[in-house]
Amino acid sequence: MILLKKYRIARVLGPMSLYQRKFRAFRIRTKAALFYKKVPIRQHVSNGDEERYPNKIGNYSKGLPHNELGEVDLDAYNKYIAALDSGDPDAFENIPLGGGRKLVNPQAAYAYELVGPDSHQLVLPPPPPFSSAQLAGEMVEDYWQALTRDVPFNEYETNPLTIAAAKELSSLSRFRGPTINGQVTPQILYRKDLPGALIGPYISQFLWKDIPYVGTEIVQRYRTTVAGDDHLTSYEDWLAVQNGEAPPSSSTFDTTPRYIRNLRDLGEYVHNDVSVESGLGAFFILLKYGPEVIDPNNPYLDSDTQVGFATFGATHAVDFVSRAARPALLAAWFQKWLVHRRLRPEAFGGRIHNKLTGAADYPIHPEVLNSKALALIFEKYGTYLLPQAYPEGSPTHPSYPAGHSSFIGAMVTMLKAFFNENFVIPNPVVASSDGLSLIPYEGTLTVGGELNKLAYNISIGRDAAGVHLRTSGINGLKLGEAIAIGILRDYRETYNEDFEGFTLTTFDGEQIKI
Repeated sequence: MILLKKYRIARVLGPMSLYQRKFRAFRIRTKAALFYKKVPIRQHVSNGDEERYPNKIGNYSKGLPHNELGEVDLDAYNKYIAALDSGDPDAFENIPLGGGRKLVNPQAAYAYELVGPDSHQLVLPPPPPFSSAQLAGEMVEDYWQALTRDVPFNEYETNPLTIAAAKELSSLSRFRGPTINGQVTPQILYRKDLPGALIGPYISQFLWKDIPYVGTEIVQRYRTTVAGDDHLTSYEDWLAVQNGEAPPSSSTFDTTPRYIRNLRDLGEYVHNDVSVESGLGAFFILLKYGPEVIDPNNPYLDSDTQVGFATFGATHAVDFVSRAARPALLAAWFQKWLVHRRLRPEAFGGRIHNKLTGAADYPIHPEVLNSKALALIFEKYGTYLLPQAYPEGSPTHPSYPAGHSSFIGAMVTMLKAFFNENFVIPNPVVASSDGLSLIPYEGTLTVGGELNKLAYNISIGRDAAGVHLRTSGINGLKLGEAIAIGILRDYRETYNEDFEGFTLTTFDGEQIKI
């Protein structure tokens, strides 16, 4: 016989009965759902290239079969579009591929998320069209980044290549990088004027300082590739990779780990991360600075009897910082596959090569065709292709927006919500030109500025590797920011504490409260 002990029902359950609690939980969840149901439907607009060019020269097609010009097989492209239109999992299994590389996760474009905005509710401006001066300017910047991958950031003001890059970018009619008195200077070359991000060294303190981790510290010296380790500069190799064939070369690695000191190091960092590493590293660095770095609105800062933990403590912050990355990627993947299907700069380099060699006649803006950067590329490699930092070139998914930008935009937004953006980072550093040591930096750097710098470092690292363009990066950051703000808003009513709301500065410089 089994004897059942009698237990007393718990007497202290808080201010609500179980029924009241259940109803309140239902109301919070329903209110969040109704908020998004009432959001007006906004139309998604592409740049029109897919309709404008019957041969699809302005759109992503890597991994599908191509002809000798690198133009996609139209039957394969139509089946690819039909699969995207249908959303049928079986249809994706019937997309004709040109080689062994598989498409990266197109069905993520249809996934739903239970917190924050639905991926299909967020709208991005269309990227610059194929024939535009703005896209030409972005390609000129990418060519210069390929030429200057091995120039230490510390030497930008004196190196002839970076000086020439700044001068040419200043001359372009639609280049959208930051300027000083209308000119790109070596000090702000390849950067973005996010709040505070132009102050101090090129690389964020969060990519240089040691990361406290459990009972140890992670020194941020990373494996990188050797100087001049560029790929896909021969047309034969370029075409094979467009068809999805295996990379024809492999990376040559430096035997010495280094602090990030140039674009090649930064590009290799964002070649190996999964998604959350850079944001989590920043979180752990911030945490070691103690209570003064916590956001002033944290309800436990002035408590005499309590500290935060599961709410408004480190576990709350680390959860939100890491959880924001995946919804941001879902939003990016929807835009990539179902709206824009922007070609990669690697593919655009092939269009430029075929135009200038007379193999094809494409409507490419002359500002890239006549650029000094392109002439130097041809002088060095014998083709007009964009040298890639990765043997495989770009990933096999479309370019707009950048996935790295989207997830780091979301994570940085969460960090700005939980930490004090005005806190001055103690003992700032800068990497030596050889990347073997950190040198004290004389200047004032704030958490907000260095978080914005971190966001654009992660973004521009992909541009510097040759796999993205400037507008893919900045609009990815803003997409991730919108995702994070939505998550913060949905959780706003779930707290018992006396809490005034999360405050942060957006990438556009607006101060908001959530």
